[in-house]
Amino acid sequence: MKFILASASPRRSEILKNAGFDFEIIPSQQEEVVDLSLNPQQVAESLALQKAQSVFNQCKKPTLGADTIVTINGKILGKPKSYENSKELLRLLSGKTHQVITGYAFITENETIVSSDVSFVTFNDLSKELIESYTSLGLGMDKAGGYGIQDGFDFVKCVEGS
Repeated sequence: MKFILASASPRRSEILKNAGFDFEIIPSQQEEVVDLSLNPQQVAESLALQKAQSVFNQCKKPTLGADTIVTINGKILGKPKSYENSKELLRLLSGKTHQVITGYAFITENETIVSSDVSFVTFNDLSKELIESYTSLGLGMDKAGGYGIQDGFDFVKCVEGS
C-alpha cells in the first residue's frame, strides 16, 4: 500500500526506502504544539499524531507521521538553538545514557494507530576536540539532542533498542 510520509526528514525517508516501502513525501506544515504536562513518550506520540493528522486532513490518503525526541533525566532535549547550544547538548550527553524516543502515527480513513519506540543510547566520553569538530560542520543542528548517529562520528558506546 502506498502512503504519505508527513516528514521532510532525509533520514526517515532513507530508512523507509531501504525497508522497501512505497511512499510519497508531503511534509507537515503544522506548527508543533508541545504539551508539557505529558511524559516524554507521550510528547513524541502527540507530535507524530499532529504531523500525520495535518497531512491526512489535506490529502485523505494513508499517512505516516513521526517525531523523534531525546531525553536525559526526564528532560526533553530539542534541536539546538545555536552553535553554542549544540556544544552544550553534546557535553550534557557525553559519557551518559539517554533515551531516544520515536513516536509514530499512521492514519487511514478507518483507523489511527499511535505508538512509539524507545532506545537507550550510551555515549562515549566526548572530547572537546570531537565536539568542536562535529559542531563546526553544522551537523546536528536539525536533530533532536543535537546529534545524528548516522553522521559518522564516534559518539556512541552502545545502543539498546532499535
